[in-house]
This record gives sequence, structure tokens and C-alpha cells, in this order.
Amino acid sequence: MRILLRVFAFLDVLTIIFMTMQLWDISNNFDKFTVRSEKIQAILMFPVFGLVIIGALGLSLAKKYGFISYYIQFPFRLYLWVLSLGFITLLPEALGNYDDKWFPILLKVCYVGEFMRLYLTIRAHYLIQEPRPLNS
Repeated sequence: MRILLRVFAFLDVLTIIFMTMQLWDISNNFDKFTVRSEKIQAILMFPVFGLVIIGALGLSLAKKYGFISYYIQFPFRLYLWVLSLGFITLLPEALGNYDDKWFPILLKVCYVGEFMRLYLTIRAHYLIQEPRPLNS
């Protein structure tokens, strides 16, 4: 399970790299957002970025705060499209295929992957916890 948690931490490091580029663009163009929902999304990206950093560090060390951080950021990840496997949506462009037919398919794969990650994180959290004595 510790290897699995380190893989999740590595995926979070990739997420941090891609989020850094997005946050730079948001900070430079924040005044151009006119729709309230876009402004809310832009503002929420900054605390989620911090939570992803904390979660990546905590999961790599298999600490409780890493799990808690991931549980807190999970709904925000879905809302903001900050997905662990989100980088696979860039693969068609990297391969020179600019058709719009692949993005919806790959986005669905990313969402399924995020829910699988949640399930595996919960299982790992359960297995890493110290066994508690039964009160009989």
C-alpha cells in the first residue's frame, strides 16, 4: 500500500506542475473574468493548490494529514477538474491529433480514475491505521 500511496503522491506532483501553469495564467488574467462562476473557480484554485501540495507530501510519507487533505480536496477536484489522471486528456494533442472527439472520452476516464483513487485511498487509510483493541 505504501507504494500505491507514493504513486498517488507522484500523480499529485504532476498535478502541481500543471496547476502551476494554470495559476500563473489565472493570476495574470483575473481581471478579464466577467462571469461570477469563473471568478469563484479561479479563487478556489489557489487553496486547492495548497491542499494538493500538503496531500502529496502527506501521502508520500503515509501520514494521516495526507489522507485528510485528499478527502477535503476530493469534491473540489471534481468541481475544478483538478484530476489525478487529467494529463491524459493532453495525449491526443501530444500525438498531433487535434480532433475534439477524444476529449470527452478521456475526461470520463479521468473521472472514473479519480473515483478509483478515492476508493483505493480509503482502503489504504484503513489498512495503515493501527489496529484498535476490541471492547468486548
